[in-house]
Amino acid sequence: MPMQNIIDVDQFDVRPVENQLTLSKWYEFGNAQSAKESGLTEAKSQYIVLFGASVTGTSLVQFIDMLSSEHLTFISLCAFKAHDDLPIGIAIEVCLQHLDELSKTAVRQAAQTVGCQGAILPSLPQLLKPGLLVMDMDSTAIEIECIDEIARLADVYDEVASVTAEAMAGKLAFSDSLYKRVAKLKGIELSLISPLKEDLPLMAGIKPLCEILKSHDWRLAIASGGFTWFAEALQVRLGLDHVFANTLEIEDQKLTGRVIGEVVDADKKAQVLESLRSRYDIGAGQTLAIGDGANDLVMMAAADLGVAVHGKPKVVEQADAAICDGSLLQLLYFLTVPMPDGIKS
Repeated sequence: MPMQNIIDVDQFDVRPVENQLTLSKWYEFGNAQSAKESGLTEAKSQYIVLFGASVTGTSLVQFIDMLSSEHLTFISLCAFKAHDDLPIGIAIEVCLQHLDELSKTAVRQAAQTVGCQGAILPSLPQLLKPGLLVMDMDSTAIEIECIDEIARLADVYDEVASVTAEAMAGKLAFSDSLYKRVAKLKGIELSLISPLKEDLPLMAGIKPLCEILKSHDWRLAIASGGFTWFAEALQVRLGLDHVFANTLEIEDQKLTGRVIGEVVDADKKAQVLESLRSRYDIGAGQTLAIGDGANDLVMMAAADLGVAVHGKPKVVEQADAAICDGSLLQLLYFLTVPMPDGIKS
């Protein structure tokens, strides 16, 4: 990778990194040349991204020092602006064969130590190229779990929660859990839950994120274990291309306590992503999936980049990257890393 800008991280000071580097410009670490000569950089690069808060030069040095025990070869770094409303992000190119030894947990913990968030990106989707985002709905695109809120309104929350606990303990498959929970909702009148549908609390940043992605020819979809009754309302608000969710049976303006049609479970979510990838001829590296629960892991693994959003510990651990705090607009950090010289965008 041709790069003439050599950086000595020991010369960083307490000022924000963006005051010490030119934005969107890649700087080569001083040891990168010896790594090239030894053949360590022949493998495909991967990228560590620091995001979510302003990073000072001294904090960046501290972060790098904390990861030195992981036997990483640091190749280059770049400060970049993902969005006007977000702090400057830092991308660090590292050698692949060393990255295999680096746990995602170590990166997150090192980032937290310097007051920000961190992730390793196995893929660099590009905002400026058409792509596909498939997202979970409950506790991902919106702040609530719809079935829990319905249960609260109908005063059957404890009964529904007990079934949820069984599922989380591995005693019930997702479909069985869904059927048992929905059965508790039998007889609830739509008039009771209509206000919830009309005023779903959006997760912070989801609306501007969708607007930005759509303006760059991305396709957007929800694949949810929740319900079409809510997902279709969200589709209108966010301008989504598709929604896939479970259908509540309704008779005489009341819930019957049954789900009709195919259940949207973990495997179905992954199938949705693959189907839409093929339908819209999405290019390699351009699919993104986000979610918070174990039911999203198969879909996230099928995507080029799977991101846990305020996720359960297991999901954060297994996802490619995680946003554990703050706005969903931060997904733009993962889509706007400038491509280094010699790397095709």
